Amino acid sequence: MSNKVHLGHTARKRFGQNFLTDQNIINSIVGAISPDNEHIMVEIGPGLGALTEPVADGIEKLTVVELDRDLVERLKSHPTLKHKLVIHQGDALKFDFSQLVQSDKQLKVFGNLPYNISTPLMFHLFEFSQYIKNMHFMLQKEVVLRLSASPGTKAYGRLTVMAQYFCQIMPVLEVPPGSFTPAPKVDSAVVRLVPFKTKPFPCQDVEVLRHLTMTAFNMRRKTLRNNLKQIISDADFELLGIDSTRRPEQISVEEYVALANLLCNKK
Repeated sequence: MSNKVHLGHTARKRFGQNFLTDQNIINSIVGAISPDNEHIMVEIGPGLGALTEPVADGIEKLTVVELDRDLVERLKSHPTLKHKLVIHQGDALKFDFSQLVQSDKQLKVFGNLPYNISTPLMFHLFEFSQYIKNMHFMLQKEVVLRLSASPGTKAYGRLTVMAQYFCQIMPVLEVPPGSFTPAPKVDSAVVRLVPFKTKPFPCQDVEVLRHLTMTAFNMRRKTLRNNLKQIISDADFELLGIDSTRRPEQISVEEYVALANLLCNKK
């Protein structure tokens, strides 16, 4: 990666910026993303272009969504990137990703996500999952463990259930702190999310599932029966064959969807 890009830009705490500088790791991530012209390639928060440059190398156009105006200006005048980039300056959390879809081309989305927005951003992207072929994100390792967790483990929670409802999830590689400048205090990892074409357990209303999981995981130490007593009766649990004395992290995605669909039918 050229040194030019680093000139004069100091990582900003408020944007959670840690810049990726390890070339071997960068090559591995680009290999996983597998850039091509058959998809609309979309990078969220290109930062100083550590992934942007090598991804753009082999393709005709790269779309980027970047909040930081200084970085947008820098990308617009970047010697090798300026002709390839389609830049949207703004907040990815509010961005309408469906507007990027062209005819039959789906999106491949990737990014090195700041910790503070990673969960809300994934929830936002799930809303556009029918337009997305796959997503590759660099996240705190702890978040990747939560995304890929199994029921009954400590990492399993609301994020797990919602992510696994929409996507198949595969951890790709671990990234040590030394791969970044400045080095973060935590380990990072890259994860691949592939939205299901046909959901294994379809829910009649995802909003109901969202609300249900939020309520269920509100108090992790309590039983499912305790947490959901306002909305699900003992008879309902019995009807579905779900043991309500278990804790929220012991309930599978399939069981949460069954509970949500039961609520939808009650309405």
